[in-house]
Amino acid sequence: MRSLEQHPNGYVHLSSLRRSLDGEPDPDSYDRAVHLASLAEKKRLWWRNALINSLFIASWFLFATLISVYNKWMFSLEHYGFPSPLFVTTIHMWVQFALAALLRYTLPRHFRPEHSPGRMDYIRKAIPTGITTGLDIGFSNLSLKLITLSFYTMCKSSSLVFVLLFAFLLRLETFSFRLVGVIFLICVGVLLMVATETHFVLSGFLLVTSASALGGLRWSLTQLLLRSKNIGLSNPAATLFWLAPIMGVTLAITSAVIDGWGKVFSSPFFATPGEAMKTLFFLFCPGVLAFCMVLSEFYIIQRAGVVPMSIAGIAKEVTTIICAAWFFGDELTPLNITGVAITACGIALYTYHKYKRSMVKNIALDPHGNPLPEEAIGGDVALEACQAGETERLTEDLDDVLAEQHPQRPLG
Repeated sequence: MRSLEQHPNGYVHLSSLRRSLDGEPDPDSYDRAVHLASLAEKKRLWWRNALINSLFIASWFLFATLISVYNKWMFSLEHYGFPSPLFVTTIHMWVQFALAALLRYTLPRHFRPEHSPGRMDYIRKAIPTGITTGLDIGFSNLSLKLITLSFYTMCKSSSLVFVLLFAFLLRLETFSFRLVGVIFLICVGVLLMVATETHFVLSGFLLVTSASALGGLRWSLTQLLLRSKNIGLSNPAATLFWLAPIMGVTLAITSAVIDGWGKVFSSPFFATPGEAMKTLFFLFCPGVLAFCMVLSEFYIIQRAGVVPMSIAGIAKEVTTIICAAWFFGDELTPLNITGVAITACGIALYTYHKYKRSMVKNIALDPHGNPLPEEAIGGDVALEACQAGETERLTEDLDDVLAEQHPQRPLG
């Protein structure tokens, strides 16, 4: 049973008393006051979260840019020219799994949740996410063998549209024409950034477009996983631990079919022990960078969501284009610079859109001023436009959880 009492000091008194089957109070019952954040408190929380998210985004920028430059150097015929991007990505997946396992077993207090996914949860939730992630990464790397980095960035920008589409379909984002307009503006800016690209390769275009669609789906599925505390996937390192084997197997099968591992190991890169050691070094060491990049991605998605993550990804691609111009000689024309400016304006508008929405969203705070997780109060606590003032809106999730944890004893 839940009850709500109003107080003039800005608190909503949320009472939820659970009793066991014999009528005694449940040890987990609670009776506490929930404070709805004022406008000043919302601003303080927004800036604090913005700072923390910016740190994760900065780390992601660093590792993602290093990985992009490494991929271009590794697979380009003008540089190292390794013939199998899918094989390289497969190695990186298993490096990530090993590092996630290391964190899981050496620091279990921080990286090993209490729960683990059951067989059916793993099949229905983890495996589809792992397969789409593996194919997205594999197709993206494979396309870099066929197209330039600028053309890749132009095509990959369409992933923002797919991200928004799947976020709407899976109810991760509330539909808004303003949001759609901002996303459209950003996409136009990205297209202008690489508008001088004339070398069109159909196979590369199809690969990177498929990767964009898979990327939109996999990010939305990943956000759903990171919400799953009851199956032990709410910790980014734990999520990577369970997903990496699926991604590794998916990429290994794809690589064996497309590249042929016999050709890979019979290539000059493994011709002598010295060349083999050199190649293995270039294969395994960047896996550490990939691990840090993916872990940063997961933390951003968990804290901010899939659409903000994708917006940050566009900013990351701008950085990639600049690095491509610096290291590989890609030219930036005035039209490209105009695209950069439009993209920056779109990102600023999106940030303002999120800020305004956060100011009208109601946030429940504990006595120390920290936001309460939704599961702690059974859902959202919100303000309704009515004469009574503050009212409570709770989702039905808590009722479902209580029904599962305390089933009724059969009569008779």
